[in-house]
Amino acid sequence: MTKYSGYIGTYTKGESKGIYSFTLDTEEGRITDIKAAAQLGNPTYLTISEDNQYLYAVKKDGDMGGVAAYSITNESRGLTLLNSQLTEGASPCHVSVDRENRNVLTANYHRGTVERLAVEQGKGVHPATSVIQHEGSGPDERQEKPHTHYAGFTPDEKYAAVVDLGIDKLITYQLYNGELKEVSSLSVKPGSGPRHLEFHPNGKIAYLMTEFSSEVIVLAYNEENGSFSILQSISTIPEDFTENNQGSAIHVSSDGRFVYAGNRGHNSIAIFSVKDESGELTFVDRTPTEGDWPRDFMLDPSGKFIVASNQESGNLVLFSRDENTGKLTLLQSDAFVPYPVCVKFLHVN
Repeated sequence: MTKYSGYIGTYTKGESKGIYSFTLDTEEGRITDIKAAAQLGNPTYLTISEDNQYLYAVKKDGDMGGVAAYSITNESRGLTLLNSQLTEGASPCHVSVDRENRNVLTANYHRGTVERLAVEQGKGVHPATSVIQHEGSGPDERQEKPHTHYAGFTPDEKYAAVVDLGIDKLITYQLYNGELKEVSSLSVKPGSGPRHLEFHPNGKIAYLMTEFSSEVIVLAYNEENGSFSILQSISTIPEDFTENNQGSAIHVSSDGRFVYAGNRGHNSIAIFSVKDESGELTFVDRTPTEGDWPRDFMLDPSGKFIVASNQESGNLVLFSRDENTGKLTLLQSDAFVPYPVCVKFLHVN
């Protein structure tokens, strides 16, 4: 396959309409065919079902926030709204779905909650059956209360792993009859502001990106009880960089050999190689993102390219990826999408 389809979630300010679709032409090394796919408010994070039939987006509508469910048209990759579930208050910042397309999880930064919603095949999502309110605070001025930032399933899907930036915690839940029950909790360095989690393909190691301290925390995952333990912390920015930086996205190559981490402020992607046995990281390189505030990026299904989204400069950037060294080479930086946040590709099975 030489062409891969993807979607971009945005902040709907300025010219932005909502969700955009795009095509990555790997033969030409270009991002093409960018167009609005669905109009909705602030779809800042998206997730796609394993079978590529459904897309779920966070949604803001006036004083309401929640999740919108779409069906994906096979040929055109168009989006048809199935339904939305909204409640009073701020919209979530993260959404994920399990492999069977039965359970959707959301993390709500402003509310400090994690929610589970059941999926009805072909009809969308039901109202949340479980809403967990986190408690606590941290030493940073932005940690005045809980700020849940990520909620996703562990690779074995026995647990939901939830990252809270406001209380510096990674909390593990198990799903019992639609209810989330806490089974384990890991506290990380106070004031580090953990943001996103990504698992190694072996399912035994996870990488936690921090927003405030700009670090990757390497974790060992215990699938017996859902607990995590810290193996290593490594900075994503140069020691002498003293300006504002906020860590953003983190992703692992499908062969498990490299980890990539985004820096907003330093405006770069940090590259690390993975040690075979331990999963620990060694710094390789940093690549400028050719724009301002790289909120997210994603490796394409072939693993040979990365598409990054610069939120404030409104451009998508395409890099080719050396699969042996992990290093990135700029191919394109002029693909325009207003206020892009999240990048997702359709799955290739």
